[in-house]
Amino acid sequence: QVQLVESGGGLVQAGGSLRLSCTASGRTFSSLTMGWFRQAPGKEREFVAARARSGGNTYYTDSVKGRFTISRDNAKNTVYLQMNPLKPEDTAVYYCAAGAQRYYSDSDYYREGTYDYWGQGTQVTVSS
Repeated sequence: QVQLVESGGGLVQAGGSLRLSCTASGRTFSSLTMGWFRQAPGKEREFVAARARSGGNTYYTDSVKGRFTISRDNAKNTVYLQMNPLKPEDTAVYYCAAGAQRYYSDSDYYREGTYDYWGQGTQVTVSS
């Protein structure tokens, strides 16, 4: 069983930045594919970004490309989501997710069903 704990959310003005962190335990971190999803009020949860377990491939939804960066530090069992500049439409609860399978196709990274473990979420609010 993998436990995921997110931190770093908060209230920020449009144009500002935040860095979310997600620390994993319960399994060798380098064996996990890591992703970030978000859910805005009244909307379904959506994919934001993912980083493969090896090779460093990254994946982003179009609305955050060029603004968000996902990175991971295997020594610290942590994945990060650097968000800059933030927009009001980025307001959501952000969830960290981990996938434990060995191989994924490129399209798999964007799907919720790919991920086996989820954090509790951290609120990000961007004011205009």
